[in-house]
Amino acid sequence: MLTILAALVLAYLIGSIPFAVVVSRAMGLQDPRSFGSGNPGATNVLRSGSKLAALLTLIGDAAKGWIVVVLARHFGDQAGLETAHIAAVALAVFLGHVFSIFLRFKGGKGVATAAGVLLGIHWALGCSVLVLWIATAAISRYSSLAAIVAAVAAPILAHLFGLGGAWTVAVALMSAVLIWRHQDNIRRLLAGTEGRLGKKKPS
Repeated sequence: MLTILAALVLAYLIGSIPFAVVVSRAMGLQDPRSFGSGNPGATNVLRSGSKLAALLTLIGDAAKGWIVVVLARHFGDQAGLETAHIAAVALAVFLGHVFSIFLRFKGGKGVATAAGVLLGIHWALGCSVLVLWIATAAISRYSSLAAIVAAVAAPILAHLFGLGGAWTVAVALMSAVLIWRHQDNIRRLLAGTEGRLGKKKPS
């Protein structure tokens, strides 16, 4: 029990690392929470005009999800963790990003971290969802719409790939939280006021 709790807490803390804020400060950029959507994520960092900062944020947010899941799966048997426990760890790192303790529980929307988690769970699942996100974003130029479409598809694909109940439930919960975090984006999409990819913050 202590091992499971320790794994969950560690996963949550790693997920809480706000790469958007860390990278922006390191590069002397404005805090991403102070402009655009106010979301500490790669898409909003891109609105600062720095593609490099956005790329580093994207890599950091995705990597923390991937690393936690891969390590949990690799060392899970030795630590006595069952599949359901490892799935819970995967969910914990995602929730850490969304409800970051370092940002007073006001973190990012979780798209990049969810992608990293999915790649850690099953490379084909992660790649399929990523391709769907890229295709939707490229066609619509709306990052939020791409995230919503990918979130809806993720648990369906997890089931089709035969990953099992615990993994499918974890993916479904991530998708539900991700869609919930995009409530404002959904309203703006319906109103036609959502910002498109690559749009800089007003000067």
